[in-house]
Amino acid sequence: MSAPAVTTIPADRSANLFRWNAALAGVHFVQAAVILAISFARSPVVTSPVVATYLRFDESTRHLVTAQRSIWDLPIGPAVALFFLLSAVAHFTMAFPARRWYEAHLGRGQNPIRWIEYAFSSSVMIVVIAALAGVQEMGTLIAIFGANAAMIMFGWSMEIANEGRDRPQWLHYVFGCIAGAVPWLVIFATILVSAAEPGSAPIPAFVIAIFVTLFICFNVFAINMVLQYRKVGRWRDYLYGERSYMLFSLIAKSLLAWQVFFGTLRP
Repeated sequence: MSAPAVTTIPADRSANLFRWNAALAGVHFVQAAVILAISFARSPVVTSPVVATYLRFDESTRHLVTAQRSIWDLPIGPAVALFFLLSAVAHFTMAFPARRWYEAHLGRGQNPIRWIEYAFSSSVMIVVIAALAGVQEMGTLIAIFGANAAMIMFGWSMEIANEGRDRPQWLHYVFGCIAGAVPWLVIFATILVSAAEPGSAPIPAFVIAIFVTLFICFNVFAINMVLQYRKVGRWRDYLYGERSYMLFSLIAKSLLAWQVFFGTLRP
């Protein structure tokens, strides 16, 4: 099989998954609460501007000119708390109300709840990273969110398409990688342009650290999927890959959150 088939989750492994999900629900929720409390304890709340760029008619020149206006200030701390909260809800759901449904899908080599959660939480994460790097245009931020969410949905379709296959079908994976590369290219280009601008303020070191560490973390998820479908070592067991996803998710979210804390939210 392309992905290790587990038709029935043994009782001991089911209990182990329950403990993982219950514990991670608590860890994510606690971090969400702490970040939210820190955010509102700081005055003023740290925000990033979101602007809209559009064309308007200039009466004096009788030409269309580029205009820009502020739409919203993105609160960084609450955005960080949001992706923790989304993970907490997902793990709680897998541990309690949807446990049987979740384990039945694991037995088919799939976890729809994971992909739904990632589509929202990791897309919020990439928007936060983009905002910290200086991306402020509303349309660009929406596109970054959408491209990242599309990448995650390709991960879901990869699992569905490969159920019962002897050889993996990799197109879903390749298309997901293409979609997922776009937000990082936009952020990287923004950092380069900012660094090359004469007289501009230097890019904060913590922003560069976030870009590098989270880029690595996001790619670890892709590597985890390759190891699963290539059946490398312990990844022959789909449930091992499932626990790896859980651990990588916690590490990635925690790294971003606490780098943001030390860079911008620290009192």
